[in-house]
Amino acid sequence: MKNSSEIGKSAEDYLESMIILKEKNGYVRSVDIAGFLGVTKPSVSNAMKRLREEGYIEMNRSGFITVTEKGMEIADKIYTRHKKLKDFFIALGVDADVAEMDACKVEHDISDATFDAICSHIDKYSKSTKSKKK
Repeated sequence: MKNSSEIGKSAEDYLESMIILKEKNGYVRSVDIAGFLGVTKPSVSNAMKRLREEGYIEMNRSGFITVTEKGMEIADKIYTRHKKLKDFFIALGVDADVAEMDACKVEHDISDATFDAICSHIDKYSKSTKSKKK
């Protein structure tokens, strides 16, 4: 099985967008992905074909997309990284819009070791600020 760094940033973005849209709308369609990512419908069609062939998604006859377990492993990882990194950047004092953009860039390239270290730092900081409030 390919890991997320082997499927490419674009595929990761598509998978991540699918779980965000599923949470928001309760369903995922190609047209929704195109609007969400700001890409053309043909681009989405090509990406969906590749993701379906690789076993990351399934699409029914009505055009509704389901992320497979294999795809969900990658989508969850990227989406979790995005949320944690965005929160971390905001905690550092970065504007929310800038933090959002930077999280999108960093989520794909950051190593597991560095991401884990950031999460550990956040956890330690959260615990120390909670104990100070008591």
